[in-house]
Amino acid sequence: MKKKKLIAITLFVLLLSTTLLFGCTPDKEEKKETAPEPEKKAAQEVTLNEVAHSIFYAPMYVAIENGYFKEEGLDISLVTGYGADKTMTAVLSGEADIGFMGPETTVYTYNEGANDLVVNFAQLTQRAGNFIVAREAVEDFKWEQLKDSYVYGGRAGGMPQMVFEYVLKKNNINPAADLTIDQSIDFGSTAAAFSSSEEADYTVEFEPGATMLEQQKSGYVVASLGVESGYVPYTAFSAKESFIEENPEVIQSFTNALQKGMDYVNEHSAEEIAAVIAPQFPETDDETISTIVERYAKQDTWNTDLVFTEESYDLLLDILSEAGELSDSPEYEKLVNTEFATTAK
Repeated sequence: MKKKKLIAITLFVLLLSTTLLFGCTPDKEEKKETAPEPEKKAAQEVTLNEVAHSIFYAPMYVAIENGYFKEEGLDISLVTGYGADKTMTAVLSGEADIGFMGPETTVYTYNEGANDLVVNFAQLTQRAGNFIVAREAVEDFKWEQLKDSYVYGGRAGGMPQMVFEYVLKKNNINPAADLTIDQSIDFGSTAAAFSSSEEADYTVEFEPGATMLEQQKSGYVVASLGVESGYVPYTAFSAKESFIEENPEVIQSFTNALQKGMDYVNEHSAEEIAAVIAPQFPETDDETISTIVERYAKQDTWNTDLVFTEESYDLLLDILSEAGELSDSPEYEKLVNTEFATTAK
């Protein structure tokens, strides 16, 4: 009897020990502490004012659409200024953080005595992006054919018009005496004016205007100002000196994203680039975008990096001087900062 009682007591003790053991073991699912997620740093908002919205600027749109700016912690608000003068006004007033326009505007601002200089920190295009469009297709166009003609041109003092005049002079044509250049039509409206009127013999067009005229059989591209003028610092990104000094990390991140866009354009086909930037041009079909990208790529529009060289700057000053738009020649170091583009290479 005692033996049975001892066994019963032993079993009771074992059962009690087991109950206490498992009762005191924490439930891993219930007791596991979840580590707090690290707070995501808010994206830096940057307002970018572009001179125009054109496929000519494909690397920038690739950077937007492929999320390169977001990867660099930037939230880009893109605004179209419709003219370098308007874009510069936005930058000077603080309405825009960064301007994208012809760098000639930064020279004008310097010569007008700006206290807070607008400095170029990244060059996007190295060729002029406009073309001579004629009424009829011409297989072997000669620049002297423009003599005694009527041409829709660009705004006085703007890069499109100055490069056009620069090319004319290279070909021994006097812009003021040998032909009539109509500069009264707003930027972006010349293609429509050319197709709806017989007034002009030629028009100087950006894309998609040039290709659209060809598709409508209203005009035909006969020459490229980009090819004829050589390597020209046609468009660049710039910001007020004070903004750059106060926000160097923003400028570097911005330039890094642009470089990624430039790399993509140089490493992919026109069709692939067109597919990426198509959301930026909902009114243009993919095939047309691809055709335009291919046309710009063939004339070596985009460099492999964003560095604004002194050689390019000197050519810019020569073009301004030839056009009679240069009152003073600012030093390269005053209006160009290559630090960010060099780091992004």
